[in-house]
Amino acid sequence: MASVGTSLLSVEEFWEWASRPENQGQLFELDEGRVVEMPPPGELHGVVCFLITHLLGHYVFQRGKGYVCTNDTGLLIKRKPGILRGPDIMLFDESRPLSKLSRKYTDKVPKLVVEVLSATDQMAQVNRRISQYLKRGIPLVWLVDPETRTVTVYQPGTDLKVLQETDEITGEDVLPKFRRRVGEFFTLPGSTKSQ
Repeated sequence: MASVGTSLLSVEEFWEWASRPENQGQLFELDEGRVVEMPPPGELHGVVCFLITHLLGHYVFQRGKGYVCTNDTGLLIKRKPGILRGPDIMLFDESRPLSKLSRKYTDKVPKLVVEVLSATDQMAQVNRRISQYLKRGIPLVWLVDPETRTVTVYQPGTDLKVLQETDEITGEDVLPKFRRRVGEFFTLPGSTKSQ
């Protein structure tokens, strides 16, 4: 992740800057007013995001409530100094019509944020993001590692938990009745867990 430019931007200035034609097709975040360029993730990252989104989407449709955001949807963490992140996946608990969803970033607090590690991720930066999510009031964060096939579960005020492929992951007290085997996050249709 490379820092871009030297002047500090507000969230609104950043949104306008990132929306310029010359910046289209690139991923950026705002961290304490500084623009940070995000390298595009690889195929493995994208497929693991798809698998988790599929499972979470199934969960919200079964409940008849909530929605899931993907593709680095902008999440406002703090206005001053500006922090705007693009989590891999977010789950919101309330139901809203499409016409009421923001055309820009969201300032609502999701129930769950999922970050899937990429080859280019640096753990110091990943830990910073997770800390920012928890300070924002997000009650549940999953850090998914496709290489080790583990999920680290973070909740405010509790010790983190590392779950292995054979373990069960739940929604804790945040997502009622969500229960899956961690291995499902890493298994495509027609494949086995050892592949």
